[in-house]
Amino acid sequence: MREEYHIISDGSCDLPTELVKEKNITVVPFYVSFDDEHFLKEGVDIGVRDFYQQMVDQKGVYPKSCMPGIQDYEEVFRPFAKEKIPVICICITTKFSGSMQTALNAREMVLEDYPDAEITVIDSMVDTVLQGQYVMEAVRLRDSGVSYKDAVARLEEIKTTGRIFFTVGDMEYLKHGGRIGKVAAVAGSVLGIRPIITLKQGEIFPSGIGRSRKKTTEKSLELLVEYMKESKLSADCFSISIGFGYDIQEGVDYREHVMETLQKNGLAVEEIPLYQIGAGISVHTGPYPLGLGVIEKAIHD
Repeated sequence: MREEYHIISDGSCDLPTELVKEKNITVVPFYVSFDDEHFLKEGVDIGVRDFYQQMVDQKGVYPKSCMPGIQDYEEVFRPFAKEKIPVICICITTKFSGSMQTALNAREMVLEDYPDAEITVIDSMVDTVLQGQYVMEAVRLRDSGVSYKDAVARLEEIKTTGRIFFTVGDMEYLKHGGRIGKVAAVAGSVLGIRPIITLKQGEIFPSGIGRSRKKTTEKSLELLVEYMKESKLSADCFSISIGFGYDIQEGVDYREHVMETLQKNGLAVEEIPLYQIGAGISVHTGPYPLGLGVIEKAIHD
């Protein structure tokens, strides 16, 4: 059956390959490299699990990521333009990457050949697993029969509600990845200190520090509870996800704890997807990120 419009995302969305196929989403991958010479397409040339294993095995080596190129986007946009299928393309926050601008440049190239093509490029103002949840909200709108223009308008409305509360194993990757910014002012280079970080409005902000993993993950959860309570929406109006890095079991255990804590606070939710944070983001966080993403649902049940 012909879809009314198609959902595309850059590789920052970190959705599992099986889910991407099931929901008919097109992902434009990021590139990653361990040697600054050979860049591999994430999810195509190298799997996320393999990438993490290399990070763990090669401690002290700091990989880099590279955004999709104009040709990558153009090759994806062109078939839909030819078939006259409108496109919504969701990109990582522009504060972290030029991916959106590259997509816009590719859009202009496609419009030269197909001037009537409808290609809307959206700055998600988030990244990683929360971008994935945002993409899934776009899918829900599409699959619920919401029109192209109304879907775009609704996605623009809810994106400012997105928050990520997370921590990392240590500061080194944030330093090498150039993401340390405001976080450094809080955590500095004090031995054993781990930051608690909030992403909102497309940027990261320091939200505290802790010496133990338990303290930083608990603080992240406290920030989620606080954010949901301050909202005037009920808990079932939010889409929540958990992102983990190398340690799958830690992610599983954390999800169970998060669901129990939310229930105790009168914020019970039916499900919380657990996604592995992708290689394009982990070059900045290292192999041990753990965090929570939350955004208002596009359609309230």
